Amino acid sequence: MNIVKVSQLTKVYQIGKDKPPLRAVDGIDFAVREGEVFGFLGPNGAGKTTTIRMLTGLARPTAGNASVMGLDLATDGTRIKKKIGVVPEASNLYDELSAFDNLVFAMQLYGVTRAECQAHAEELLARFRLSEKRDALFAKLSRGMKRALTIAAALAHRPPLIFLDEPTTGLDVMSARNLRQMIAGLRKEGVTVFLTTHYLEEAERLCDRIAIIVKGRLVALDTVENLKSAAQSKTVVEMTLADANNQVETKRVEGENVEAAARAALAQTDGRRVLAINTLRPTLEDVFVKLTGLSADVMLAEKGGKSLS
Repeated sequence: MNIVKVSQLTKVYQIGKDKPPLRAVDGIDFAVREGEVFGFLGPNGAGKTTTIRMLTGLARPTAGNASVMGLDLATDGTRIKKKIGVVPEASNLYDELSAFDNLVFAMQLYGVTRAECQAHAEELLARFRLSEKRDALFAKLSRGMKRALTIAAALAHRPPLIFLDEPTTGLDVMSARNLRQMIAGLRKEGVTVFLTTHYLEEAERLCDRIAIIVKGRLVALDTVENLKSAAQSKTVVEMTLADANNQVETKRVEGENVEAAARAALAQTDGRRVLAINTLRPTLEDVFVKLTGLSADVMLAEKGGKSLS
């Protein structure tokens, strides 16, 4: 079942009298399946955040159609907002409220009963490992704790669909790892996750399917494995060799298939011992580079990010 369906969705901005219109999103089509983690990837300015803003009712499409949980975006925007959770790249919680009070306030906005608010707030604090920070002001929390609490607040009304816009940007390694575990946990609970991230390794670990958008247009949409298979033109075999003095060398050899690549690799041992031989699969980074012509480092540089560990 599709929980989000998009058809020819378009957003055009008029940026000045003397400049041509900017097509931030240019006639895209895709569907998000219920219960999956759907990755929406692309370089800065590709249209990712604009698409999220349209799907969450924060921006009006110029053209095209979209439905969220069977509700028409054009006519049922208010009802859609009540049924989804949104975690923007910049947190929308209140510095002067405690972690607990932020959660209670978020629930009250969605009409959760007072009797349910307190128990559910405590439950969310425990789930996101924030119980010890229950009474700490949001402004005093670490960046990782702020991101965790922002996600908790987006789940306060138990939405079946949550939008996460760059949830781990700027976090330290442990905080980012904890958040990835929480995102994986949401899928196990049946929550559909619409995820944008500039970390390709993160998307590869978490996402069931991935769409790649470049200059407002979708250039790919498939499972991670299918995308990687499509990016592989030849089989690559990596072989680790050791000579009589135990000097180790690693060689990579290409072939039309596994058998041909392995045969070519073994022909290049030059009498050295073979310590290991492995078939290499493309990574999501390889897919991204092939489809966009951009280095994955471009996305990291744009966000000031670092590779995952």
